[in-house]
Amino acid sequence: MGSMVYAKAAKERGDPIRFMISLETIGCYRNQQGSQTYPPLLKYFYPDTGNFITFVSNLRSRRSMRDCVRVFASVTDFPVQSIATLAIVPGVSWSDHLAFWRHGYKAFMITDTAFYRYPYYHTAQDTPDKLNYVPFAEMTNGLFLMLSRLANTEKRNP
Repeated sequence: MGSMVYAKAAKERGDPIRFMISLETIGCYRNQQGSQTYPPLLKYFYPDTGNFITFVSNLRSRRSMRDCVRVFASVTDFPVQSIATLAIVPGVSWSDHLAFWRHGYKAFMITDTAFYRYPYYHTAQDTPDKLNYVPFAEMTNGLFLMLSRLANTEKRNP
């Protein structure tokens, strides 16, 4: 796994990584009720319409994640949810951010929730025609603006 090799080498070099963001399936959005499912119990706390992006972190990374959610929400009205939880929740640690957690870095995933919404996840039917490009572009612009604002804040407050 490339992220594990990279995170290990970064740790050995002492790279000052502020936090790592893993983008994991970010192109599926649906406005139909019932288009979103969840692991057990989470359905009681989150919407059943799959038209949002989710920021997902472990407990150690929650502050960095929440700061990013706050900035994201300030630069776009794209729907956003967030959760800081344990890695044992199905799907929470199934991306490249896990490698950074394992090497002591703060990291979180940004996702459309993958297989909890997108039936073609990791199948041969996962083709470009299945993506929802207008909300995908809107969300991507929000991420760009979020990262730009965070980078500019860092420059002013090193």
